Amino acid sequence: MTDALDRLRTMQEADLPVHGGRTLAYVFDSGLDEVDRAGREAVAAYAGSNGLDPTSFPSLLQMENDLIGFAADLVDAPAEAVGTITSGGTESCLLAVQGARDSRPDVERPRIVVPSTVHAAFLKAAKYFRVEAVVVPVGPDFRADPAAMIAAIDEDPDRTVLVVVSAPSYAHGVIDPVPPVAAAAAERGIRCHVDACIGGWVLPFAKRIGRDVPPWTFAVDGVTSISADLHKYGYAPKGTSVLLHRSPALRRPQYFAYADWPGYTMINTTLQSTKSGGPLAGAWAVVETIGLDGYDRLARDVFEATDRIVEAIGKIPALSVVAAPDSTLIAFATDGSCDAFTLADEMSARGWHIQPQMSYDDQPVTIHLSVSAGTLAHLDEFVAALTEAVAAAVAAGPVVVDPEIAAFIGALDPAALSDDDFDGLLAAAGLAGGDGLAVPERMAPVNAMIDLASPRMREALLTAFMDRLQRPHRS
Repeated sequence: MTDALDRLRTMQEADLPVHGGRTLAYVFDSGLDEVDRAGREAVAAYAGSNGLDPTSFPSLLQMENDLIGFAADLVDAPAEAVGTITSGGTESCLLAVQGARDSRPDVERPRIVVPSTVHAAFLKAAKYFRVEAVVVPVGPDFRADPAAMIAAIDEDPDRTVLVVVSAPSYAHGVIDPVPPVAAAAAERGIRCHVDACIGGWVLPFAKRIGRDVPPWTFAVDGVTSISADLHKYGYAPKGTSVLLHRSPALRRPQYFAYADWPGYTMINTTLQSTKSGGPLAGAWAVVETIGLDGYDRLARDVFEATDRIVEAIGKIPALSVVAAPDSTLIAFATDGSCDAFTLADEMSARGWHIQPQMSYDDQPVTIHLSVSAGTLAHLDEFVAALTEAVAAAVAAGPVVVDPEIAAFIGALDPAALSDDDFDGLLAAAGLAGGDGLAVPERMAPVNAMIDLASPRMREALLTAFMDRLQRPHRS
């Protein structure tokens, strides 16, 4: 056992750091050792518990109801509101779509209306549950366009089962205009879900500490459900999310029950059946440890860090914030003198992980930051690293893709991408190694190649890439 744990620690050395506030994507760091300790110990204590049957593990039921009650108070939920704990934001989004679809068994070809900035989890839900997704372009401020959303609903209101808005959207960190969209949905008897997976556990505290926050909670008439992830700004271990419904009737289609087989009568409240009690216990322990006052303090820290980063970006001529953030997510662009992909590599070389976002439609490549409270203590280091990285990226010049490779990518058909085609691209990108894939230290050339491809081609390339990664080494 000791040998296995030693091997784990050795393998983990290659991973991004999850503490220290230097990873501005994928992880969220409170910067509080006691919070991390409470979460880890609770996960370990409940790792063997099974959330399938809450009557057998009543402590899990108690913790779930406690967390749902805490979240309901944060988002102005009415007294009759109910909820469930899921494995994360994607499951919450999937269930929001599934519940809306199954609430309308009379609709043969259901559809959902979403802005183009909606999280990809809703498109995943549409694919899984065979629901048509009507994707509506957003306005110049990157927020959902209410008039365009309403027009899309009215193209076929009888088949529309759900409308989705974000608080905030992931890519740009801005809150959609929830009131007009929710009101229009309510007038037509359609559900309206607010995806607050990344904002639901920080925006309420932003308001509590006096910041201006656009309306997005259940206080807005017409909002029928809200998702909020605890493993983001709740700073809980991964993965837990809360999916809240305005009433039990709205939640009921989410449940799955089955008795017509020889085994036990099954009742599932989420997509999962058997599920470890560890993440739920970890989230409960973290929320109990931090409490309302603690979340107020963490909100002050994370918003101070966000404000200071925005200010620092404004002082670097090569950079510009794409949209003034409503929350703790920042998207910024680079000018022609500074290659965004090279900038990301230069920041990585200085111990900071930032996330490039590919160009989309007429929008350029951007850099995305998910700021954590734990980042504040290292803000001066971040600003210094960013300034140095920009200078290094400017000096290096733009990444240029070989014209023949660019033409090759442009000629590929994503529906017919062959292994030979992919092998050729791997070799061209320097990703082909003796034992399969060889990930380079600098990703700018690879990202520049991917950015040339259409969205469908990017999907095909990343699918092929992941397929190669997930192949076991066998003796």
